[in-house]
Amino acid sequence: MLSNVLLALSVLSVCLSGARGGKVLVFPVDGSHWLNMRVIIEELHSRGHSITVVRASNSWHIKKDSPYYTSHTIEMGPYQDYVVDELASTLLQLRMEGRSFFNDMTLGNSVVERFSEMHRDICTMVATIFEDENLMRSLRDAKYDLVLTDPAFGGGVFLARRLQLPMVFNVRWTVHGEAHFAIAPSPLSYVPFPGAELTDKMTFSKRVSNIIAFTISQSMHKKMTDAHYTALCKRFFGPDVDYFSLFQDADIWLMRNDFTFEFPRPTMPNVVYMGGFQCKPARPLPVDLEEFVQSSGEHGVIIMSLGTLFAELPSVITEEIAAAFAQLPQKVIWRYTGAKPSTLGNNTLLVDWMPQNDLLGHAKTKVFVAHGGTNGIQEAIYHGVPILGLPLVFDQPDNLSRMVARGTSKVVDIATLDRAVFVESLKEVLYEPSYRENMQRLSRIHHDQPMKPLDRVIFWIEFVMRNGGAPHLRTQSFRMSWIAYHSIDVILTLLMALLLLLLIMFLAIKKCCSLLFRKKVKSE
Repeated sequence: MLSNVLLALSVLSVCLSGARGGKVLVFPVDGSHWLNMRVIIEELHSRGHSITVVRASNSWHIKKDSPYYTSHTIEMGPYQDYVVDELASTLLQLRMEGRSFFNDMTLGNSVVERFSEMHRDICTMVATIFEDENLMRSLRDAKYDLVLTDPAFGGGVFLARRLQLPMVFNVRWTVHGEAHFAIAPSPLSYVPFPGAELTDKMTFSKRVSNIIAFTISQSMHKKMTDAHYTALCKRFFGPDVDYFSLFQDADIWLMRNDFTFEFPRPTMPNVVYMGGFQCKPARPLPVDLEEFVQSSGEHGVIIMSLGTLFAELPSVITEEIAAAFAQLPQKVIWRYTGAKPSTLGNNTLLVDWMPQNDLLGHAKTKVFVAHGGTNGIQEAIYHGVPILGLPLVFDQPDNLSRMVARGTSKVVDIATLDRAVFVESLKEVLYEPSYRENMQRLSRIHHDQPMKPLDRVIFWIEFVMRNGGAPHLRTQSFRMSWIAYHSIDVILTLLMALLLLLLIMFLAIKKCCSLLFRKKVKSE
């Protein structure tokens, strides 16, 4: 009898949850960005919401079928594999040649060309959606509550505008760079621009570098996006709509960082910080992996992963890394898919995949050797594990520079890496207690908040559902001209009024003096 009652209550709970559930249309970005979006999708699904994902037929990670969402698949040409592989290979080769002005410029041009192709293909995908009358009718008839999208590419922004739906961003980057610079005041005097590898404490020369980095980056981003998105915007929304203003109309910006990682800076009411939202307590390891970890004894374990793009490195690098690991008493778990290095020691286990979060949360893990991707850094902060950074491309050098500034990480340049340098760097992070102490302090700060980041994410998404958007939180500053925003017109008007007043006073005094002089002459 009791079991029947419990079953009935469970069914009723599910039904009521479904009745309260909203309908979310998701336009994601592939690659590591999808890993973040998937966490939110799964959580929304668990709370009774209905999710629909718009995906390209050549998606890298976004599957057509899932227990958590239904999907609309848009037929696209097979561009992604070769573009991503070629871009990664080019960037890695240039990085191995060392940091120089020429290499950085070549690196920038390679990034612009490849990402321009990706933005072009996203625009093609959006145009295909808009021209498919049956699909658009289906999307309108579904009566979604909002569009959830990642604005690193602009497809979801245009779709939300076309369907006239509220929009929530899962964001760190927009098509023009770091998201804060699109929505919040960002004084370059103390807000370091990502890529400049600076802190919020800048000398005059560093402030010059910061402004130069910002100017070059903005030029590069516009070069790879403006032509594609302007043409798409003009075609479907008319010549008077600036495409980037569509981004700035987003209701809520769910920012994939927080101030354990970010330097203090101005923000906006509709920016919600969710750094580490994908992190979770460690689960038990598989039996074979747990046995390997426990065999490390008092020395502990080092784990190494360079993300999805760089699971394989040139042999000249892997031989040096493997030889360095072999000199240490610690056990090593290395996510690596290439040929086995000849210098590999008995203490090192190569794996195609590893439960990174669970290993970082294990008591025996001492150091995380990482490329500096945002996800990995957030997990290391969550579990309090210091980092030996091996930055390769994109935002990784800047991410790691922020951790170095906090005393939680040390960085090795891949261009100068050899076994001696790598061993010494590892020993420093392993045996200098300040690295672990500083990272554990950051971890305590991250955990010391009244609400879990993922719960905060879901609250604000549901807030937009309940209220049909959040226009009361959107700033109007981006609708103002540069002159009006900085009150230059007001300042000039007041200065002119002051000058006019001074001129009138001068003329009046001059006139009075003239009249007094005339009266004095007549009286004599």
